[in-house]
Amino acid sequence: MQFTPYLTYGGLCRQAFEYYKEHLGAGKLEIMTFGDSPMAEQTPEHWRDKVLHAALELGDGALMASDCPPDQVYEGMRGTSVVLSAKDDAEAKKFYDALALGGSVQMPLGPTFWASSFGMVTDQFGASWMVMCALPR
Repeated sequence: MQFTPYLTYGGLCRQAFEYYKEHLGAGKLEIMTFGDSPMAEQTPEHWRDKVLHAALELGDGALMASDCPPDQVYEGMRGTSVVLSAKDDAEAKKFYDALALGGSVQMPLGPTFWASSFGMVTDQFGASWMVMCALPR
């Protein structure tokens, strides 16, 4: 079994996923817009370039997302975080710094009793992240 986080943005999904691809060492990025879909004609013109579905390869997994449908009220992302596990402390710092840029820090990156590096940040696009490098077992 594999879990895949699915995030919902208020119109910034493309910008967020292009940023993640560039700064998190991600692989292939696939984006489908509302305008690419069979419901294009039912979508307001100003929303047709927004993301209906995005998939980004991250390590051995994937991160998926979309922009909130135009007929729904976007309430932001609340109550969840994406955990990004780094191979070492240097990679954790690189990821953390990229996600913190323009965002807000909830917990500075540093050692804890369970990780050699751990920090929490909400990125500039509204997604909450926990970046960590686990202690050796």
